[in-house]
Amino acid sequence: MACHTHPDHAHQHGPGCGHTAVAHDGHVDYLHDGHLHHVHGDHVDEHVIGISASNPDGCTSPHNCGHVHGPGCGHEAVPHGNHIDYLVDGRLHHVHAGHCDDHGALAIA
Repeated sequence: MACHTHPDHAHQHGPGCGHTAVAHDGHVDYLHDGHLHHVHGDHVDEHVIGISASNPDGCTSPHNCGHVHGPGCGHEAVPHGNHIDYLVDGRLHHVHAGHCDDHGALAIA
């Protein structure tokens, strides 16, 4: 995985830091303001949940989310592929064409 550094990140991520911990590619990342952060040595990397069979990016099982997802909706934003999903009860929801797509489960650490 390429190392994409998040610049000027003063917050120390770790157990009890206040951010949701996500099991991702054999390590733990932290959801922080719409970013997926991974502590790597003396810096923080930006990670993205990859597109896969368990986390697809297409139009899947459309359902009514009960509200409109977006900034300030109360659900955490999660970078997934080339878009943003929202974490709802352990699953990735993606707003698409007037409905929500289910982009699979996210493993909370």
